[in-house]
Amino acid sequence: MPQPAEDTWKDDVRDTRFDEECETVLGLDEVDEDQAGLVGGKGAHLGALSRLDGVRVPDGFCVTTDAFRRVVAAAPEVDALLDRLAGADPDDGQAVRAIAAEVRRAVEEAVIPDDLAAAITGAVARLGEGAAYAVRSSATAEDLPTASFAGQQDTYLNVVGPAAVLRHVSRCWASLFTERAVIYRRRNGIDDRTVRMAVVVQRMVLPDASGVLFTADPVTGHRRTATVDAGFGLGEALVSGLVNPDVFTVRDGEVVARTIAVKQRAVHALPGGGTREVTVEPRQQERPALTDAQVVELVRLGRRIEARFGCPQDIEWCLTDDGFRIVQSRPITTLFPVPDLVPEAVERRTPSVYVSVGHQQMMTDAMKPLGWSMWQRTAMVPMHEAGGRLFVDVTPRLASPASRAALLDVMGKGDPLVRDALETVLERDEVDPPLPDAGQAGPVGPPAGGAPEASVTEADPAIVAELVQRSETSVAALERDIRTKSGPELFDFLAEAFEEHKRVLSDPLSMRAIMAGTEATWWLNDKLGEWLGEKNAADALTLSAPGNITSEMGLDLLDVADAIRPHPEVVAFLNDVQDDAHGDGFLDGLVKLPGGSAAREAIDTYLRRYGMRCVAEIDIARPRWSERPATLVPLILDNVRNFGPGAAERRFEQGRLRALRTEQDVLTRLRDLPDGERKADETKRMIDQVRAFAGYREYPKYGIVCRYFLYKQALLEEAGRLVRDGVLDEREDVFHLTFQELEDVVRSRRADPRLIARRKEAFRSYEALTPPRVLTSDGEAVNGTYRRDDVPAGALAGLAVSTGSVEGRARVILDLADAELEEGDILVTRFTDPSWSPLFLGVAGLVTEVGGLMTHGAVIAREYGLPAVVGVDQATRLIRDGQRIRVHGTDGYVEILG
Repeated sequence: MPQPAEDTWKDDVRDTRFDEECETVLGLDEVDEDQAGLVGGKGAHLGALSRLDGVRVPDGFCVTTDAFRRVVAAAPEVDALLDRLAGADPDDGQAVRAIAAEVRRAVEEAVIPDDLAAAITGAVARLGEGAAYAVRSSATAEDLPTASFAGQQDTYLNVVGPAAVLRHVSRCWASLFTERAVIYRRRNGIDDRTVRMAVVVQRMVLPDASGVLFTADPVTGHRRTATVDAGFGLGEALVSGLVNPDVFTVRDGEVVARTIAVKQRAVHALPGGGTREVTVEPRQQERPALTDAQVVELVRLGRRIEARFGCPQDIEWCLTDDGFRIVQSRPITTLFPVPDLVPEAVERRTPSVYVSVGHQQMMTDAMKPLGWSMWQRTAMVPMHEAGGRLFVDVTPRLASPASRAALLDVMGKGDPLVRDALETVLERDEVDPPLPDAGQAGPVGPPAGGAPEASVTEADPAIVAELVQRSETSVAALERDIRTKSGPELFDFLAEAFEEHKRVLSDPLSMRAIMAGTEATWWLNDKLGEWLGEKNAADALTLSAPGNITSEMGLDLLDVADAIRPHPEVVAFLNDVQDDAHGDGFLDGLVKLPGGSAAREAIDTYLRRYGMRCVAEIDIARPRWSERPATLVPLILDNVRNFGPGAAERRFEQGRLRALRTEQDVLTRLRDLPDGERKADETKRMIDQVRAFAGYREYPKYGIVCRYFLYKQALLEEAGRLVRDGVLDEREDVFHLTFQELEDVVRSRRADPRLIARRKEAFRSYEALTPPRVLTSDGEAVNGTYRRDDVPAGALAGLAVSTGSVEGRARVILDLADAELEEGDILVTRFTDPSWSPLFLGVAGLVTEVGGLMTHGAVIAREYGLPAVVGVDQATRLIRDGQRIRVHGTDGYVEILG
């Protein structure tokens, strides 16, 4: 989609009239960062830098976007070519390349009007006709906080003479349509017509050295660490890869590391214009391009620039006899944001340490502001937002020896990579002991181990039945009462509802039931491994455990397929259904077909129980199945094709009998051991406990999602009233406001459309970021590694969560809607949440990038008996769709077979 802040210039190029008062040439000292629409990102930043004390920018001027629009308006063939470019298949690289080349040629050959040419050459004359210039593209979609467009348009160095400057201005305009720039815009959701091109013309600097300064570590994100790349001569030698740079690392005003390269070549300016490669004298090749003192001075300058723009910067610099010149500064767009520090964190002398909530919740996508702010309000521990994700500050628990072991234990059981990341931070000895009054914020998951006296020790099914009844009663009361609330009264009611939400979530009996099943699972794996030498022995014992709402959701969809399969016309109709923005039109069409009424009733019954679920369901902004029921159609059709009648009951019974046989086998083998009767009795008690309580672990999440759907319906009704009253443009705008901001809008009946536009743009940028498992307040992303020596060379290490080994075709699926699976396929994806469980019925194995022993994907894989390995870093990038792989669910690794 186009950048919200930009207007399309399609009308400009259709209308050959032009405002004579528009500005076509401006000095750098006349512009600042608020004029990016007129002089492009590069020009705007350079104008702001030229006013900053202590920062020296080469003299120059900007040929504005008004000039670009004027020239394009006089070349109507460009408009027709842009229509062709917009209609080209984005996957047809050859067509995109050919049309972009035609656009580029048309723009470059467009005639520059005499008065515009005179304005440009006059500006050159004022700076010196005989001087050399750098002529540089400056697009309006360049150097944005969300997309830098680095290297996407062209720069020309050492351009001598007014005529040459004019020619290269046209070439810069044309470079807006290089193939790489067009593709980059498409990847960032920016329409070609929303981007305009300005050109920066500056006096050429002939440097002794040049390079790039990053005011934050571009790899780790560490904000107090700066890196400097430096080489001799012009920076083109580094950009083109002609030489390896010297690399300096600076932290807290001191060079802490340096790598000095052998610099055999450099790029220098020619007297008559242009550049050439030269050989560096042998005795100079190993000389540092900068001294340590110069590096520290440069970083100090960079910190001043960073403070001016309010975010880490990627800065291009040159060094001459009289000091540094800055020739460009742009935001580093790849860094993950840092949570805002709370007062107690500010008091710490060392970095705060945050753990990702998304890695525990199996949803690492960016959330919209209403989603993450409501999760904050209903969570049991304080959570901090960064990059559209939530994090828990574990610094107090990590710093205290009394709580550290328990924290690491629960984190390790949930995700070994999180534990390793935390241990990596601890190894640096950078975490302060907690302050005397520091709160002991809990971990993301349940407390490790759990006190034995607090656990449920009797496998009484009535406990789970009571807990389910409590939850259903609370949800029913919410559904009854929230219908009567609107306006400010709704938000008063929600404040109370959120407290009830947390009360249900923290029910002591519920926590004890969850821990009873979890601890029994850990006990069985530990003890049966010790006594019988079996790995993950509990996996087979939990097959078809009763009361698992998530696995039942998958099985119930098989029953829906049973209702549809006998009716060919219904099946044919569903094959033609497309998932549209409304999603409910096809249901009305069903009843007109033979068997359609029964099919619709089956789907409606399913939606009544599970319609509040969806992919990434912790984000209230995501469309629910009941809002977009066509999302289920591909899954239903897969079940129709791949399974026969009665498959749900048959699969559940097969799992139950397999678990029973495994139990009998284990107990028999234990009784043959020394002290076997005691061991068998203890094991039987734990098996009963697992089967009584393991399924319940999924229910609290179901209860949360039920409540969230009711909140969402009420808030969208309120949003509809705001739209009708002209306060908002569309209902979905509320998703880009925090809960508090939405409440303020409802009470004041006023909204800021600019805030909503900025939030939409920020969300789009956050979607492109990968959140770290652990993040520090210095901005460092720490993801952890597996420290194992039992993984074959070339295999991908992960966490074993469901036993068995399976070989098959990898299907790399990032969106549930794109799932096309055949029998024997292995699902490879970033994460799965409960909405993916119906897909598990049709696959032979599972590999995910995110997950732990007790996360949803692991639990359901064990329920269905699928070999599974989770926590495989970059699995969706390292495994190609269609490759044959072997999943070692018992040992925790994946082999790529070819």
